[in-house]
Amino acid sequence: MIAITGATGNLGRATIQQLLKTVSPENITAIVRDPNKLETVPGMQVKIADYDDYNSLVAAFSGADTLLQISSASYGDHATFQEEQVVKAAAAAGIQHLVYTSTLQPSSAAIFDGGRTCYNTEVAIRNSGMHYTIFRNSMYLETIPLFIGPAMETGQIRYPGGEGAISFVGREDIAKALAKVLAAPAKGGRSFNITGDHAYSFGDIARILGEERGLPATYTNISEEEFRTEMEGFGLPPEAVDFYSSMAASIRNREFSLTDMTWQQFLDKPTLDIRAFLGEN
Repeated sequence: MIAITGATGNLGRATIQQLLKTVSPENITAIVRDPNKLETVPGMQVKIADYDDYNSLVAAFSGADTLLQISSASYGDHATFQEEQVVKAAAAAGIQHLVYTSTLQPSSAAIFDGGRTCYNTEVAIRNSGMHYTIFRNSMYLETIPLFIGPAMETGQIRYPGGEGAISFVGREDIAKALAKVLAAPAKGGRSFNITGDHAYSFGDIARILGEERGLPATYTNISEEEFRTEMEGFGLPPEAVDFYSSMAASIRNREFSLTDMTWQQFLDKPTLDIRAFLGEN
């Protein structure tokens, strides 16, 4: 039995759809907080659990032998607490193989807040006694519109990314690879850097956006202070402002510039590239 946390999120949904191509729905359990947000799949089990509720997690994982743990959407210490809850509950429920979606270059000294959380989770997984596969995901191609906002239409990118580059990768490609690993998990422990084959700066994105859309595209490297002020103006809470500021700083310092195509062994065709994405969206 394969259990999927975060099953109503974009990556969880995509992974389930890929799994259903090779795995019977009776062998899949979708774990959600709100079952009303999940499309019905005849035969697939649905269980309710919350990352903050340890007992609900143990109950939801019961009967599964393989688990996909999708990283928490929370910030800071709360995210670290939630993710460690999942690992402890998985071990208590008898999970044999845990697959975890981490971030690229996690470290106790990472600039990116999520990089520190994922590092702590990886340590907990390695110490749990379970077999594991860790996907250290770079930024999704699908986040580019969130980074550049109206620039998708105007071409004018404003972001404090400096000269830092990102090895963007498509969410659907990650889902395909996750499905392969979940359907045939290996013993032991292994980690993969999940990246595109090139890293692109925001200047590169502006250039490609202009070429693909015929826009007068430019990139303005705004200050961190201006970025924080804009986020505060949108009504984001302080912890979210801190999180997204740490993300921008991590990009400036090239924490997301690594490229590593080893993981493509799980795919049967080339990954979606940034030019194709910007041209189609």
